[in-house]
Amino acid sequence: MSEKIVHPPLTVVNLAAEGAASTEPYRNVVINRVNESCLRLATFEVEYRWHFHPDSDELFIVIDGTLEIDLVGEPTRNLQVWDMITIPAGVVHRTRARGRTVNLTFEHLDAATTFVSDPA
Repeated sequence: MSEKIVHPPLTVVNLAAEGAASTEPYRNVVINRVNESCLRLATFEVEYRWHFHPDSDELFIVIDGTLEIDLVGEPTRNLQVWDMITIPAGVVHRTRARGRTVNLTFEHLDAATTFVSDPA
């Protein structure tokens, strides 16, 4: 089942306005589709659960705030505005906002997510 795509092709979208309009503690929406992938915009102030995507890489770009990405057995990655990182498919990770964070994510549309209760 496909998630709702917020904006159709050929629509000009101001991503700064999209991020600023979100007032929820956690919001992650598909802004647009590109072939078999999508662009997500996430705004959040919380810690997301440990998880991985078995069949999809995930590319993060921070556009506001600070995003921390924890990886099992690796140092935490701290991303500031305009930093990016790609998390390969199958890598267990979690994202944490330091204050309010807005990020763009590219991944397969309808990428499967597997949650992990104990990442160790």
